[in-house]
Amino acid sequence: MSGVGMTHATAVADSWFGVQYSDLAHVSEWSAGIAVACAVLGIIALRMLARRSVGVLLAVVVGITVLSALVSCGAIAELMLPGAGDRRVMLELLTVAGLAGLLVATFLGRTFTRASRTLLGAVQEVGESGIYTPPAAVLPAELAGLSDGLNAAHDRLGKARAREKALEASRRELVAWVSHDLRTPLAGLRAMAEALEDQVVTDPREVSRYHSQIRRETDRLSAMIDDLFELSRIHAGTLRLSPRLVGLEDLVAEVVASTEPVARAKGIRLTGSAVRGMPVLIDTAEMGRAVRNLVTNAIRHTPPDGTIEVIGEIQAGQACVSVADECGGIPPADLPRVFDVAFRGESARTPDPQGGGAGLGLSIARGIVDAHSGQIGVRNTGPGCQFAIRLPLARNGAPAVSRPAPTRATGAMHAAR
Repeated sequence: MSGVGMTHATAVADSWFGVQYSDLAHVSEWSAGIAVACAVLGIIALRMLARRSVGVLLAVVVGITVLSALVSCGAIAELMLPGAGDRRVMLELLTVAGLAGLLVATFLGRTFTRASRTLLGAVQEVGESGIYTPPAAVLPAELAGLSDGLNAAHDRLGKARAREKALEASRRELVAWVSHDLRTPLAGLRAMAEALEDQVVTDPREVSRYHSQIRRETDRLSAMIDDLFELSRIHAGTLRLSPRLVGLEDLVAEVVASTEPVARAKGIRLTGSAVRGMPVLIDTAEMGRAVRNLVTNAIRHTPPDGTIEVIGEIQAGQACVSVADECGGIPPADLPRVFDVAFRGESARTPDPQGGGAGLGLSIARGIVDAHSGQIGVRNTGPGCQFAIRLPLARNGAPAVSRPAPTRATGAMHAAR
């Protein structure tokens, strides 16, 4: 190869599109420095304008980008485009492209700003009307998602406020009601104590009767306080359960055995039966109290010579304990409110003069069942109504043969009749 060819080949090897590699490296360094400087300037500007609208921030971003591109491309044009006309055309094209980008960014920023102001106006109206109305205008995806989230949160808050108002009203009625029912036995206790103290009553049999009445009233007050304490724990969410596996038949047998003396004294026939081998994971003391409250309520409203049936069975894959009485039924309008704390629609709200609790048994039963992730309900059936508690089974299995819950109690009840 001739010397001229070798020189040309060497020149081509040391250049790129007629530009020396050394010059390209120099331009790259300058471009990188300009880019870093523009980036730092942009970050500082964005921090200073952080509280401004999105449109201003977008304009700053586009402006910094265009400035960096113009300066960098200007340096490259000086090196790669020898003609002044070519360099001017290139810079003009870059300027036009930058202005177009800035115009689009401004339009986008103004659109986003209008949408955000519309959303803000809808939020501010909540303070005046108490109702959140989603904006009718088309919102960007992010703001639309935010609006949906605000709407859902507003609905949840509205429901929570309604529940809180209902609970507060219930508490006020409960306090007024309990205060009245506490004063009644206290007044009787005081009168009897004063009669004994002043020796107004001196006959031994009368004194003994007063002592018995004082003991019954004391037991009644103790039961009322226990019910109030249990209800307060349920409402405060501090009810602590100690669940363990218990057979359904054992739960029914224990409840029937403990309530049989009360039913027998009133001349009521109390029967109980349950399937065998069906374990439920429950706190035996608390769930026993819930079922016992249902049976006690049934005894209170069933007339003498009536019948109460406590049945434990499997329904739709759940353990079900039902208490059916002969109370004559509950008015249909009152059925949804039977378990409310401040419900006065039926006489179950009145404490039993024979020593019952505060009349909160049904409300306490519902709280206990809810704490076990179960359901409780009531319906009119036959000559009375049926309360039912449904609980998840601890394991799957087939129902066994039913048997009477407590044979001893059933026999005693038949004898009482």
